[in-house]
This record gives sequence, structure tokens and C-alpha cells, in this order.
Amino acid sequence: MANVTVVGAQWGDEGKGKIVDWLCDRADVVARFQGGHNAGHTLVVDGKVYKLALLPSGVVQGKLSVIGNGVVVDPWHLIGEIAKIEAQGVTINPKILVIADNACLILPVHPELDVAREAAASGNNSKIGTTGRGIGPAYEDKVGRRAIRVSDLADADALAAKIERLLSHHAPLRKGLGLPAVDPAALLASLLEIAPKILPFVQPAWRVLDQAQKAGKRILFEGAQGAFLDVDHGTYPFVTSSNTVAGQAAAGSGLGPKGAGYVLGIVKAYTTRVGEGPFACELFDEVGTHLSTVGREVGVNTGRPRRCGWFDAVLVRQSVAINGIDGIALTKLDVLDGLPVLKVCTGYDIDGQVFDHLPASLKSQAAAKPIYEEIEGWSQSTAGARSFKDLPANAVKYVRRIEELIGAPVALLSTSPERDDTILMRDPFV
Repeated sequence: MANVTVVGAQWGDEGKGKIVDWLCDRADVVARFQGGHNAGHTLVVDGKVYKLALLPSGVVQGKLSVIGNGVVVDPWHLIGEIAKIEAQGVTINPKILVIADNACLILPVHPELDVAREAAASGNNSKIGTTGRGIGPAYEDKVGRRAIRVSDLADADALAAKIERLLSHHAPLRKGLGLPAVDPAALLASLLEIAPKILPFVQPAWRVLDQAQKAGKRILFEGAQGAFLDVDHGTYPFVTSSNTVAGQAAAGSGLGPKGAGYVLGIVKAYTTRVGEGPFACELFDEVGTHLSTVGREVGVNTGRPRRCGWFDAVLVRQSVAINGIDGIALTKLDVLDGLPVLKVCTGYDIDGQVFDHLPASLKSQAAAKPIYEEIEGWSQSTAGARSFKDLPANAVKYVRRIEELIGAPVALLSTSPERDDTILMRDPFV
């Protein structure tokens, strides 16, 4: 079996979109298995930029693309995103796109609740730093067994009762936050209006993937966010609302645990994160400004600036373990060009004690101080390099040292946002 699961190994924004797009040439099917339209992937193909949020990256290349049951789907956003991508010359139809019939929907009540909660939390400094797109509240309704699912759009007779049940939970929450009551008839009308646009894409995704695998097709599982935004393994509570680790590829697609195949962790050559939460290696000096400016560290869909810092080997080594990572794709190496000295975090000092991992306690995470190892930088450009031998000697040393510290080999090395500026060191599909 030659399936590949791609996951972010840091806090997201590692460049998964480009790597998934590059791997699409070798895949037959691309499947999203968690998250929602709070995660953006940017693809640059022949100078043309495609910004995706909910659509799997495979649509750009015309590959069968599956939105799995682990994803929460905003149907209005999805139809808008399809229209936007089609306007760029990409064809998207039911032969290309499949939406899992058992995926849960994001409704207008969800982002409204999301934004109101964050506004209320800002007064007591307890903001999580969400995107405000309703992802968390939608997952809450899923776990609370009151969500409206994609398949419900085909049952107009039962939909009204399900909306009433959902709103019976949301009504007191909205009242407490000063939000107006929701008109159930208006919500029902909105869903019935969008249903004919969504339903042609709907199938049992698990069966589509099962048949593809039995036919010998190569499946590429596309993760969103990063390992340390995982609701279990991340810097809780400053996390997303889904499991982002590789194990979720099975539950979020229905293919089964053996289907994940080779796990490729995407790792930036330095570290960034968006939103609130602990970040031991964060920089506030001219180097941090360099990483932010040269790396163009702004969120794809939200426009939020990313916090930047040195490479955290402790974090990535832990990510290798919890994801079962077989190899990594190291991205944005070119952003480090010209820095005379590089630093890599090899441990944390927490109240005088040295840690070789990130503890679960938020208090300990916030108190962690990085223990750095210095590595000589390089003055030559690595941008656009397509062969390992084209890299400066110190860049090679940096890559090799990262491999040693995280306990995983570099399979791919990205040297620019362009698809073809990629050095293949091991093909994950082989």
C-alpha cells in the first residue's frame, strides 16, 4: 500500500498546501479528515496562486478530492469557495469532489457564538484566539449529538425538528451573551436553499475511499493546522477543536487505521504560531522581524500575523512521536538565508529543571525557557534550489543537525513557495 498522510508537525502554517499539491502528482485521491475553513492552504502553480480553506488541495490538479466525516462543513462558505476557484479556471463537479454524508455542518449560529465568546473573554484575558468561524461550537454540537449533518439536508421533513432541538441548546447561550434569538423558520429556509447546491457532491466517503484503496489507488490524506493545536496533544486550551494528529486520518475518513500509510510531517525551518498560547522560542527582536517579513508570515485566510521564533527541536521531536512520523518535509529554508548565526532549541528550562519534552501543564508551558544550541548560518541563497548539492555547506549541516535532534529524516526540502522548487530525498509513495 502506498498511501501518505500529511500533517503539520508544529503549530500549523508549515507549508502543507505546497507539499500536498506537489505530492498530488503521485496520488490518485486526496482526502481532508479534520478541521474546517479555519485552515488555509496556499498553492502556487506556474505563478498562479490558489488559496483554499475547505477544499482539498487535489481539486487544483483535477484529482478526486474527498471532504471526510471528520471535517465540519460550512455549506455557504464551501459553495463560495468552489465559485472562487472555478473563476480561476479549475473545474469542480461531483466527479472531482465528494462530501461525506455523515460530516457535520457549521451553521450561522456557530460563528456568531464563537465571536461573542471571544469578545466576552477579551475582558478577562482568557481569549483562545480562534478564527471566529464557528469551528469550535460546531464540534461541540457534534459531540453533544445535536448537530445537523450533511445527510440531513436531503430530509426536509425531519430537518425542522432537528433545528428546534439544536436551538433549544443555543437559545440560553445566546441570551447570556446578549445575542438575539434565532428564527428557526429562517434557518430552515436557508438550509433548504443551499441543499440542492451541496447534495450532488454527497456520498458515503468511507465507501469511496475503501473502493479506491481496493482498486490500488494511492490516497493522500491532507491534514489541517498542526500537532500542537491538537485538542488532546496541543497547548490546551490554546488549541483547535479537533484532533490534528495523523491518527485522525483513520477516524476522520472512515478508511481504517492501516490506511494512513507513510506519515509525512511538515516542518518549517523555524517556528511560528497564530493566536494565543505559550511559545517558548518566540522572538521579539530583529531576527523575529526578519522571519516575519522575509517569510511573509500572515495567515492565508484570516490575515492574522504569525508569531515567529527559532526552530524548536523539542517540539518537533515530540510531534514525531505522537504522529508516528516516518519522515519530514522541511519548508522555508530560504528564509534563513543571510542570518550569520542560527539557534535551535534543544531543551526547556522550567523553574530550574531541564525538560526534553513539552509538559501538559499550561503553567509549565508558559514558564518554559529555551535552551539553545548555536549553528553557523550561511550567506549564499538557497531560494529555488532543486538539488541537495546546490545548498551551501552550512545549510546542509543545519538540515542534518535537525534530523539528529528530532529523530526523523528529511524526505523533502522546500526552497520556495513554487511547486517545483522542491528537493526530493525520499519519495513517500515508494
